[in-house]
Amino acid sequence: MLETSGFKNQLQNLVPSSATETYLLAVSGGADSMVLAHCFNDLGLQFQVAHINYKLRGKDSDLDQKAVQDFCNKNNIKFHLHEVSDEDKKPDHSIQLWARELRYKFFNRVREKENLKFLVTAHHLNDQLETFIINLSKASGINGLSGIPANDNNILRPLLSFSKEEIYAFTKKNEIEYREDLSNQKNDYLRNKIRHEIVPKLLETNDHFLENFKKSLVYLNQTKEFVKKQIQEIENRVTIFNSYHKILSKEQLDRESDFVKFEILKKYGFNQEEEIPKIFKAENGSSFFSKDYHLLVNYDELVLMERKVEDEKWKKNNPEEILLIEKFDFSENQMTIHLENIIEIESINKSFEWDFDAEKIRFPLRLRRQKDSDEFYPSGFSGKKKVSKFFRDEKISILARQKIWLLADSENSVLGVIPYRQDRRNAGDENSRYILKIFNKK
Repeated sequence: MLETSGFKNQLQNLVPSSATETYLLAVSGGADSMVLAHCFNDLGLQFQVAHINYKLRGKDSDLDQKAVQDFCNKNNIKFHLHEVSDEDKKPDHSIQLWARELRYKFFNRVREKENLKFLVTAHHLNDQLETFIINLSKASGINGLSGIPANDNNILRPLLSFSKEEIYAFTKKNEIEYREDLSNQKNDYLRNKIRHEIVPKLLETNDHFLENFKKSLVYLNQTKEFVKKQIQEIENRVTIFNSYHKILSKEQLDRESDFVKFEILKKYGFNQEEEIPKIFKAENGSSFFSKDYHLLVNYDELVLMERKVEDEKWKKNNPEEILLIEKFDFSENQMTIHLENIIEIESINKSFEWDFDAEKIRFPLRLRRQKDSDEFYPSGFSGKKKVSKFFRDEKISILARQKIWLLADSENSVLGVIPYRQDRRNAGDENSRYILKIFNKK
């Protein structure tokens, strides 16, 4: 049975320091949220109230607002109101989704403005059952079937263990006034249809149906936590590198079940089941994008990079080009440039030394990244070669390619791929009068 003491225990389970916090309560005026507000008030907790008037039910909407506002005025509680206007652009369809997004934006604005850590809503056990049935119809898996979380990123739901019947009994016992939303009696929406047609028939099958359902949710959540732990252990095992980005062994992960692959990659936003097989069948160099991550197939690796971090880090550490030398000083027979303090050489073999015939070179010289059209005449080879093919032949990974610098002249011709190969056309020899030496030493 719902009692103030039992409610206090539920809240303390969610927030051990519950007595010292200040909360924002979402209060609509219905029985659930008014009981929530009364429990907080009776326990002497510090809280504020947020109410949204959707203007969907004419006078009834205004009376809901008045009931909540009167309660706040009577108990000296700070009241926050958002009245829906034309600026909120009410859609012709998906009213429920629009309303949900609107109210949580409003709640988050208030929390930020008032510096409130916790938002508290009045979801209860019957809401859990309805959500379970909705998710069951969507094939949502264990995450959907394990119910609404009691603490979801500081959104608290301390009434989840109590039934609607217990809430109504609490209002009667404590003489709590509340408003009944008559639109909830209609079966226009899936949740209302489940509430009025399916749930009553389920409750008729067993006097202890809701209590047993609550126990089942506990078992499901325990199972979910166990599976989550096992998935994390597998991910740790197949992780090759985890610093600025994460690299997973494609070969090892491919040995796991489709379920494990999906659960691991889902954490990075790849939550479309049909996309997972494509990732493992993709050719080297293929890219996949989620909202927050870039997944790169790199031979036997899956490289996961946060797109925001990747972009910011790349822009910071990787300028488009660097001016290396403006012109050659022909008053000297030789000029040398040591690249150690100019760029980071991304290679296992970091030492190289190239001699150029300065009279053949078109200055200025720049360092830049590879372009699709780039080609050069690598020393030690006959003919010319696309730089992209050179990378493939040398088995240079996709990530390494992105960090390699090319030496280019004033007309953008490639003079060398640093530190791998120099273009032989401009190489210095015994007949060269003026030598430009570009080198790097370990």
